[in-house]
Order: sequence, then C-alpha cells, then structure tokens
Amino acid sequence: MNGGRDLARRGLLLALMGAGLAGCGFRPIYATRPDGVGKVQDRLGDINVLLIPERSGQLLRQALQARLEHGGEGRAPRYDLSVQYALSTEPIAIQRDNSTSRVRVIGTASWALLAQDAQRRTIASGTVREVDGYNYINQQFFASELTSQAVQRRLSEALAAQITTQLAMHFSRQAGG
Repeated sequence: MNGGRDLARRGLLLALMGAGLAGCGFRPIYATRPDGVGKVQDRLGDINVLLIPERSGQLLRQALQARLEHGGEGRAPRYDLSVQYALSTEPIAIQRDNSTSRVRVIGTASWALLAQDAQRRTIASGTVREVDGYNYINQQFFASELTSQAVQRRLSEALAAQITTQLAMHFSRQAGG
C-alpha cells in the first residue's frame, strides 16, 4: 500500500546511518590509507598458505589462496599461514527405524601466522568455526556424497572468509588503522 513511502523511509535511514558512520571515523578495512602505509591487501598478498592435509584441507587452502593472493605473484612471501583443520559430523534427524536423515557438519580451523625468519615467530593466531548440514537420502549414496562434497566446499569458503577477515583486522590494527 505505502510502498513508496516505506522505500523513502528506508533510503533516509540508510543515508543517516552512512553519515553517522562517516562521523565516527569508520573506514573500510581494505581502504587505501592516504599515506599509502600498511595497505591491508598488500600485506595479505605477502602470506604463503602452507599445505593442509586431506581433501577438505585442500579445499580450504585453495579458498585461502584465492582470497590472499591478489596481485602478489612474483613477490617473496613474508609470512606463512599454518592451518589445522577438522570436520566433524553428527546426525541430527533420527527416524523411527534409527536411520539418519539429516547430518550436521562442523568445520573448525585453528590458524597461526608465522614470520619467515629464523625464529619462526607466531605473529597472530585464531580459531574459526562454521556449521552446515545436508539431508541424507536413504539408498541414494551418490546424491548424498555429492551433497556432502558441496557442504565441504561451502564450509571451506566460509572458513577462508573468516580467516581472511581476522588476518585483515590484525594487519589493520598493526598499521594503526
């Protein structure tokens, strides 16, 4: 009924929120600083992602590399990113015949950013966690396996995004921004 009025209110609210954020010193984490010092994206490009075991670890490593290696080709990395990754599953929908129809998958990754110096100092570390799930279709092994693989890919992407954000926050704080 009042779609135009509601849309105008939403626009006004968003404009006020934007003005409020600008007034408080909000600055996007990936923004270029005026002095060019400590650009977060450049620092992320200095990270080498170490091998992560198993297929799910390979997926996580690929997702991390895609996020971190922006134009960093040809530069020697300054840091190594070590990741310990584990997936756990638990049935969450049990049928009367004691069969499972839904599976929850929990991905947990502990990471450490290591300097490539003689001491191999840990510069930053953290842990991220993500939950996903899929329906297990009885007697449909192929479909269930494909769904399980899709969940592993989604978990890898989500965890890589969380790790990248934590690393960007670390570099932003380190640069004084």
